Amino acid sequence: MGVRIEEFGTTKDGFQAKLYILENENGTIVKVSDFGAVIVSVIVKDRDGKAADIALGYPDVTGYETNGPGFGACIGRCANRIGNAAFTLNDITYSLEKNDGKNNLHSGKNGYQKRPWEAEELDSPLGAAVSFSLHSPDGDQGFPGNLDVTVTYTLTDEDSLILSYKAVSDADTIVNLTNHSYFNLAGHGSGDVLKQKVWMDADFYTEADEESIPTGQILPVAGTPMDFNTPKAIGEDIDSDYKAVVLGRGFDHNWILKTEDEVKLVARMEDEGSGRGLEVYTDLPGMQFYTGNFLRGTETGKEGVIYQRRAGACFETQYFPDSVHHDNFPSPVLPAYKEYSSQTIFRFYVVE
Repeated sequence: MGVRIEEFGTTKDGFQAKLYILENENGTIVKVSDFGAVIVSVIVKDRDGKAADIALGYPDVTGYETNGPGFGACIGRCANRIGNAAFTLNDITYSLEKNDGKNNLHSGKNGYQKRPWEAEELDSPLGAAVSFSLHSPDGDQGFPGNLDVTVTYTLTDEDSLILSYKAVSDADTIVNLTNHSYFNLAGHGSGDVLKQKVWMDADFYTEADEESIPTGQILPVAGTPMDFNTPKAIGEDIDSDYKAVVLGRGFDHNWILKTEDEVKLVARMEDEGSGRGLEVYTDLPGMQFYTGNFLRGTETGKEGVIYQRRAGACFETQYFPDSVHHDNFPSPVLPAYKEYSSQTIFRFYVVE
């Protein structure tokens, strides 16, 4: 069906944002913006053919200028947390913004999701596609190297939304890109996601302290609330007295995936009421499953919806948090002039 473009408002700095609308032959619609390369809407049908927007977000660009929860955000240069907001690379220590206590979260307040990107419509054989590009200069957010980043969104007729990331730097640096969309398969304004079921193909997770910084320990999920190898409702164990869940105020942890650098199915979410389902595929080694524990009813989204606690769930495919400080974690270091390349796929389907 191709790509349509609509106006999406003007930022306080005068950037006239655009909304790129991808649609396939099934009537599935994905809306993304050149401000922040954010995913604004994902509109899919239920088992009765009724369409609903299943992604939390704002009605225009104004909300995305602040976007505290990171709705639909393209996170960079380094997703998740870096302990003590500093790291050492090639014997040089780099200091980052302390925006999460004494730590750095999602690279600081000036994230990639709050910047204009260059947009290009693509003629893709896979489906409607748009590519967004950003130049991140040496020293940006405290990271070394001039980095050129591209994220491409492709919507196929099989109802797969393909997120393809590429990046190249002229110096050794850290790259860990992810998407921070919140999904609610019953519809973005339907309340919490506690009855929706999740499955994850993960036998281990990374233990974290009270500041959500990994201890370096890798723990088994078996026999704990962290085990999603058998599908279960998100709310089943979310308020248990298990230490990890208590510290995270629910689920907000990194699960270790079995991808081995190949794109594989790693997670599934289903809503029994609507019949909508979501599958997550990636080639990355980890995934932060986050259940909107810090939403507080202070964000007004599309259609005037006020998003309360646990109104959506995120599947943030990634390198492990704070991996730059743990030799036993996959390394997020990108050598100079080597291309970073990763892919995550959200596939939407109907449960009969």
